[in-house]
Amino acid sequence: MTPDEAVGRLTALLAHAWMVRTFLKHADEIQGDAAMLDVPRTLYDSIRAVEPAYERKDWGEYLRRLKGKLPKVRRAAEYFAAHYRDFSPHTNYEMASVSLLGVVRGMEEVFAAVTIPPPQAKAVDPLDELEIPEV
Repeated sequence: MTPDEAVGRLTALLAHAWMVRTFLKHADEIQGDAAMLDVPRTLYDSIRAVEPAYERKDWGEYLRRLKGKLPKVRRAAEYFAAHYRDFSPHTNYEMASVSLLGVVRGMEEVFAAVTIPPPQAKAVDPLDELEIPEV
């Protein structure tokens, strides 16, 4: 899988995660529980972390950053799956849990199939090399 294909697939998966995040953000049942509120916060943080790289079309940075967020997203998904019934047995919660676990599984599959390009060399500003005496 090319980095371009991987970013396309991951962006679709993040759209699913964003919908779960939105559902949980507005769910009255979890508002008083700090641990459960960490689930939508983790999703928000992870999704927003890759936006600058996506806008620059820097697929290497996008993939490295999102891969670094994967363990947190996995923990949040597993926590939600283990605890959503404490708040509501409603099908919406069950399906949100299934969806979020599917997002994690999909991300793992993409990262297993893609080669992440090395970081791009940053442009060197020639002025950075100048020794400027104190005045």
